[in-house]
Amino acid sequence: MTTSEILQAAKSVKAELAMLDTKEKSRALHAMADALLESMDAVLAANRDDLARARGHISEVMLDRLALSEDRILSMIQGMREVAELPDPVGRVLSRTVRPNGLLIEKVSVPFGVVAIIYESRPNVTSDAAALCLKSGNVCVLRSGKEAAASSHAIVKAMQRGLDSCGLPREFVNILDDISREGAAELMRARGFVDLLIPRGGAGLIRSCVENATVPCIETGIGICHIYVDRSADLDMAVSIVENAKTSRPSVCNAAEVCLVHRDAAKAFLPRLKERLVDKRRAEGKIPVELRLDDRALKIISGTPAGSGDFDTEFLDYILAVAVVDDVEAAAAHIARHSTGHSEAVIAEDPAVQSVFLSLVDSAAVYVNASTRFTDGGEFGLGCEMGISTQKLHARGPMGLNELTSYRYRIIGNGQIR
Repeated sequence: MTTSEILQAAKSVKAELAMLDTKEKSRALHAMADALLESMDAVLAANRDDLARARGHISEVMLDRLALSEDRILSMIQGMREVAELPDPVGRVLSRTVRPNGLLIEKVSVPFGVVAIIYESRPNVTSDAAALCLKSGNVCVLRSGKEAAASSHAIVKAMQRGLDSCGLPREFVNILDDISREGAAELMRARGFVDLLIPRGGAGLIRSCVENATVPCIETGIGICHIYVDRSADLDMAVSIVENAKTSRPSVCNAAEVCLVHRDAAKAFLPRLKERLVDKRRAEGKIPVELRLDDRALKIISGTPAGSGDFDTEFLDYILAVAVVDDVEAAAAHIARHSTGHSEAVIAEDPAVQSVFLSLVDSAAVYVNASTRFTDGGEFGLGCEMGISTQKLHARGPMGLNELTSYRYRIIGNGQIR
């Protein structure tokens, strides 16, 4: 089908989906999860094809982002089942006021209608987005990146079979066949068909959507995430947190890209950081982290001199930019200059330092003594997420069910006139 035909089909069923009650939506989600489980072999086969085509064209870290396994698919299925059991975000009365003239005015949550998601090389986004859209009463239109195209189409086919089994339109969940740039541009300009566009991917994709979309667009995902190690920090804790934030999965947007260290802690902390992230990993046969150091850090440990753009780069790789700063205020100022507003952390035992950091750092998620890797819908108890919104209008941070609804006013009277 052409993109235009898919969008017309999606629009034609949005009223039907909006009318489903909580029980019907939950039943559909469980059926979609069952169908995905039954289709695991087909999805894994499609993913192997994607990986074979991508090898030699993208990095090993990005291949990991693309790869599916039985465990990852089971996690996707579990996420769908968790969304099915979450409270229904549609129909909530957000506020209720009775005016002096007797008018009852209610503010009630409602679906957007048709939500389009453009994403790149993470096939798990396919099921996350579909589940969140369906539970929030939105028809979804998915546009996968070329690296994950076969995997994403296999996942959608499975979920559509689940909808078939419930007697529901398979057009509740759609995926575009056209994965060209022209196809993406058509989606961005589909006024009257797309009620909300969510890009989920790298800087280029998000910039293209924000600059070119004529439909409402939510900016998500770019993560130049910082960890500031204060002089009051427990250094064992600090090393463990930085290690987790950088190396547990460097290809994701909540991985740390910058470590800032208080000047009074630098001489003790930086050698320990290098030993853990570089020397120990090399000795264990793991990929060592390349430390890109500012002038002050280079006087303490060896590494690569930081270039002019290293503190403004989302590496998505085993690379960490490191700088020495004078105090928490200097750390916050550095973050304000270089952060993308995603996730930042302070490692400190001093409550005053924690308070200053929480007050000065204006990102979607701000941590005290914890890894930035927790910025995730599942970890926040949202089941899964549509993405991490780094803007301030409508949604901020992990976008779950509530963020996929808008609202309307419902006014009930008994003959009032003005």
